[in-house]
Amino acid sequence: MPADLAAGLALAALIAYAVLAGADFGGGIWDALARGPRRDAQRDAIAHAMGPVWEANHVWLIFVVVLLFTCFPRAYAALSVALFTPFHLVLLGIILRGAAFVFRAYSPQSIRRPGAPGRQARRWGAVFGAASVITPVLLGMCLGAVSAGGVHVGAGGVVSIAGAAPWLRPLSLAMGGFALAVCAYLAAVYLANETEGALRADFRRRALWAGTAVVAMSVLVLPLLRARAPHLWHGLLSARAWPVIAVGVTAALLSGWALWRHRPRLARTATVAQTACLLAGWGIAQHPYLIYPDVTVHTAAAGEATLRFVLWSTPFGMMLLLPSLGWLFRVFKGEAMRLTDAPGEGGAG
Repeated sequence: MPADLAAGLALAALIAYAVLAGADFGGGIWDALARGPRRDAQRDAIAHAMGPVWEANHVWLIFVVVLLFTCFPRAYAALSVALFTPFHLVLLGIILRGAAFVFRAYSPQSIRRPGAPGRQARRWGAVFGAASVITPVLLGMCLGAVSAGGVHVGAGGVVSIAGAAPWLRPLSLAMGGFALAVCAYLAAVYLANETEGALRADFRRRALWAGTAVVAMSVLVLPLLRARAPHLWHGLLSARAWPVIAVGVTAALLSGWALWRHRPRLARTATVAQTACLLAGWGIAQHPYLIYPDVTVHTAAAGEATLRFVLWSTPFGMMLLLPSLGWLFRVFKGEAMRLTDAPGEGGAG
């Protein structure tokens, strides 16, 4: 029971990371794809939305990592070996993305001529965009790797991999593309809610295109799940998971309808629910495996004393963390500071 609770806590933190930091990654994607006469205004809107909170969102990733090596050390050790390369590339992407975001904002050209970035700012913008694309793709690939049975853990924690690297197999690649589409959709929906006028129309169109990409990637992923990860496929159809998946599908349809009907606030709420149910459904379907087929929640769990300490201490940590994050969002996101297109600008974004 304590092991299952710790695994559920890690899944909840992963969901929080997806709906918050996932939108930040998506913002970088749309920053790289900004086009048209309002491209600078689009990038300003993205920077305005991300600037105050983007670094704080990584606290949930740190929390997941801490829970993993504290509560499930065997799984942590196996994943560190099997996914050494993609995990380090993810860390490199997060570092480069953060550095590029700051260096572009404070480059000499951007300071002297706001709205007209020079060569140095454009280079940092390219790094920011590339890292924002690569990082969620790698995270999705890692999720696919632990689900598809490509990582085998023997006695004594010895990791063996047969054939191609598990994170480079078809299901992992498809899940990487799916993660990218979801992040782009989250960001576009959030930005449509935080902007007005022509900028809102720009991001609404991008959200509709990204939503279409999410559906297309779902059509690609589902047959691969059935062929490459039948345990996960059957888990998604089980009585435990299908109600959650059904809620997620309903939320996805509601999100698309709300966007079509120009109701961005409802679309944002439905998109959060959609993403949360998507990951919750995966976690329920994957249970009891942390790494299929050799590492389960119970075989990888630390001693009961450690698990109970983590479970009892977490609420006290959350009493400090959640009000702090709530205050941060209230100060920087709760004010009516919507961005609109500059006077005189027109045309398609």
